[in-house]
Amino acid sequence: MPLIQVTLREGRGPERIRALISSLTDAVVASVEAPRESVRVIVSEVPETHWANGDVTLAEKRAAQPPD
Repeated sequence: MPLIQVTLREGRGPERIRALISSLTDAVVASVEAPRESVRVIVSEVPETHWANGDVTLAEKRAAQPPD
């Protein structure tokens, strides 16, 4: 039973997450010939305040950027 775990920052709509799940499932079925019903996908979304690079959260980085 293939298991795919994906961690993303929050903010994508449900339709984009659903498309990701479908694409990942298709890729596993094609690449390792796994039965579709055996493929498990877990998508975890992390708030920007809980994801940091170099001691700067994504929320802090976004707040420091000039507006578009």
